[in-house]
Amino acid sequence: MPDKQMNRPHAIIVMGVSGCGKSSVGEKLAEALHLAFVEGDALHPAANVEKMSKGIPLTDEDRMPWLDRIGEDIKASLEKGEGIIVSCSALKRLYRDRLRAAAGGYLFFVYLEGSRALLMKRMGERKGHFMPASLLDSQLATLEVPTDEPGVVTVDIDDSVEGITATALKGLAILGVTA
Repeated sequence: MPDKQMNRPHAIIVMGVSGCGKSSVGEKLAEALHLAFVEGDALHPAANVEKMSKGIPLTDEDRMPWLDRIGEDIKASLEKGEGIIVSCSALKRLYRDRLRAAAGGYLFFVYLEGSRALLMKRMGERKGHFMPASLLDSQLATLEVPTDEPGVVTVDIDDSVEGITATALKGLAILGVTA
């Protein structure tokens, strides 16, 4: 990574399907890196939340305004010289590229990867979330794994939140992201 980018604020998306721990890991990463954390689910338009609550998968058309809102938040943060971490499923490369463009190309991803069985177990254990477990298969079918893309750290979620965060921090450090 060029030195000029090392001195820039960091924008990081914690990504993956529902139940992988994006919010928990995002909060821990933000704490460790002294960055603001934004819960991407809170940026969904009400129509998206209603649709998902009813067990209806989102379409690309549904997701674009949400992705644009996340991109705007990232861009605004970077323009102020501040880093940011956002939780966002970012399931398709098209979505990630849209977010990269909004961030001016300076964006890292932490991809939280886990088995369907583990994801289903976690979704069944959480309380008060609008996303039903019935949508997991739809998300897994939509997911385009980002491991061949630049600026992506892949972390297996079969660990504690602290362990996952530590592994993510090690991967980000290799990419030049430090506190």
